Amino acid sequence: MDKTFFLGQSTSLILLIIINLIFVFFGLYNSKKYKGLNNYLTANRNIGLFSLTTSLIASALGAWILFGPASAATWGGIGAIIGYSLGTAFPMFFLIYLGKKIRKEFPKGSSLVEFMRKKFNKSLFKLILLMTIFYMFIFLCAEVTAIAVLINYISGTQLWITALIVLLSTLVYTLYGGLRASIFTDNIQMVVIGVLLLVSLAYISSSTGSEFSFDFIKEKNPQLLSSSYLPNYTAGLTFFIAVAATNLFHQGNWQRVYAAKNFETLKKSLIISFFIITPIVFYMGFSGMVAFSIDPTTRPDLGFFTLLLKKQTVPLSIVVIILGLALTISTVDTLVNAISSLIIVDGKATFNLDKKIKYLNFSKYIILFLSFISFIVASKGFDILYLFLLADLFCCAFVLTVFYSFYNKNINERNAYISIIIGLIFGFLFFPSPDFSKSLLVGILLSKEIFSPFIIQSLLFLSFMIATFLPFLVLKAQKMKF
Repeated sequence: MDKTFFLGQSTSLILLIIINLIFVFFGLYNSKKYKGLNNYLTANRNIGLFSLTTSLIASALGAWILFGPASAATWGGIGAIIGYSLGTAFPMFFLIYLGKKIRKEFPKGSSLVEFMRKKFNKSLFKLILLMTIFYMFIFLCAEVTAIAVLINYISGTQLWITALIVLLSTLVYTLYGGLRASIFTDNIQMVVIGVLLLVSLAYISSSTGSEFSFDFIKEKNPQLLSSSYLPNYTAGLTFFIAVAATNLFHQGNWQRVYAAKNFETLKKSLIISFFIITPIVFYMGFSGMVAFSIDPTTRPDLGFFTLLLKKQTVPLSIVVIILGLALTISTVDTLVNAISSLIIVDGKATFNLDKKIKYLNFSKYIILFLSFISFIVASKGFDILYLFLLADLFCCAFVLTVFYSFYNKNINERNAYISIIIGLIFGFLFFPSPDFSKSLLVGILLSKEIFSPFIIQSLLFLSFMIATFLPFLVLKAQKMKF
């Protein structure tokens, strides 16, 4: 597509400011009714079915769904879409069982790390805490960058302007109202997201006609649907493992596990969320395959917008901006409050600070600092996908050891630490370079010629598989040894 913008900068800026101010108003207004640290961290543990469900979905679906699934589908085919969809939604089922256990054993808790602190000593729980914060910080950078790039693509608005407005407005109500404000605004945002996604689906399916179908994709790019196309499997497993592992460490999810007024509400909410999230992410990936089949020169991550904005209409441009902002703000406020809550709850055990320090205020200073870095990253328009994948690798190395320890009382800190480090080291050896042509082991330490084509072409897949499952095998080997 050419560099013709779909919307004027002034119109885009006015829309940007108005939407952000609306959410600031709702967030602050609702927060005045609910004050105190319990509301800030766990919404006083009395959130009902509708609010919990919409908040879980809105927090899980960020602006990344507008770019990531469509891009992955162009090379990973139907497998990548299925892996992305299930990887995003499947943690909801995990949280049913893990949530029941953690709520029963630690009813006054508010974080996963807090629970792990009871299980392991300081050295390992600090590593888990730092990894969790690092992952959510990268997620924050990704979301702010995504919305800045989106609005720049539609109207030419400078990246730093969008990043500044979104960050400032979200910080205002989230640092004031905490989780209670985040959940309340999520309810509104999810309704907006749901309506606009249905509008986009109706428009795309009617404007593209028979092209918006599996038959058309099979005609133009049959490999994307072929059972013999290897990336359908490797990409599917890669995205499923990576996205599922990271979501299990998302503190925003764990806050909502504790915020549910009872386990029955939590269970119903998680099941409903699974069945709503899955088709939404699948729809986004499917739009990427259709766009790629219509025009192979389309930029992979812009597949959804290529279909929706091909007639360059102002109303549809406004729809995209509102949709993107609702998706972004619902995720950013979750991440801000999640990081803040970890510092409040686990700060005393992590930082050797003055005993008189107020960790609520301290957490806000940390959030402001991280938000400033996110602003710089978004202003430069850096491609943070590679860093996001790196954060995913960290989560994969931790996931089986951490959650296996929930059910195996014999796992000690030393063995857990060793298994995680081994998983990280070997995962890094296969983790691809930014151009995905080689890795530290394949192409740098050793010549690519001695490896099979499958290994050379599947570095990302192998790095995630090794980082995920090797720690579990190490734990099993240690158990047999002792």
